[in-house]
Amino acid sequence: MLNCDFSTIKGAGPGSRIMLGNSRFLSQGCLCAALSGNVSGLRAGTVLQSGGTKLLRIVSGLWTSGVPGAKSWTAEVLSELPDGPVDLTLKKDGYSLAYVTLSDKGAAGEREDQAGPLIAEMIKNALPLSIAQGYLIADETDDLKALLMHLAHVDGFDLIMTTGGTGVGPRDVSPEATLAVIDNRLPGFERAITATGLSKTPHAMISRAVAGTMGESVVVNFPGSPKAVRESLETVIPALKHTVDKLQGDKTDCAQVL
Repeated sequence: MLNCDFSTIKGAGPGSRIMLGNSRFLSQGCLCAALSGNVSGLRAGTVLQSGGTKLLRIVSGLWTSGVPGAKSWTAEVLSELPDGPVDLTLKKDGYSLAYVTLSDKGAAGEREDQAGPLIAEMIKNALPLSIAQGYLIADETDDLKALLMHLAHVDGFDLIMTTGGTGVGPRDVSPEATLAVIDNRLPGFERAITATGLSKTPHAMISRAVAGTMGESVVVNFPGSPKAVRESLETVIPALKHTVDKLQGDKTDCAQVL
């Protein structure tokens, strides 16, 4: 159970974003509500509700500057907020998705990102989603490592998917960045993506896409072209739900016992 005091929030209607945390440590002037209680269950996509009314959805997390260990959250307002403190319960409907497009030209505004939104569209059509967030960054190893770590361990996204940077070019850094931060590889995902690519073109044998787990998140690299993204993602989608569920502690049998 959590308690949130909305008395400091003025003018934040549905669609607005507010900060949740210890109001003493957040920037002055921000829309901030004091949050207390057991916050261990907060992840991207988690809904905070009171009396059956969905009030907030967690969008992302952050560490509060100057206060070691003090974590805060950005939340989207879903309904009109109460005027004072209320007890809140947590609810999570569906899976949370973060997709990251690596493209020097895209990050510079010189190319439209089509592959990233395609990932979100395909996942939404295949799985129930609580939230989907997209990022467009340059092909920089350290930037991708930092973002992947944040998405998994701070925001707590269930699915983290990258597109671009899986080849052998000097700026293709997705595999190295991913390998540096994941806990365990998922070689079955990698082999499935390679096999799918090879059924279309021999050039797929140079792809170095990596898949693995990081905390309670599943991380998968995909190629950069929308066509290759569609083909590769279609291959692994059937295994995504089962993988996330097992990673996060589902104890049901993997196969029916006859």
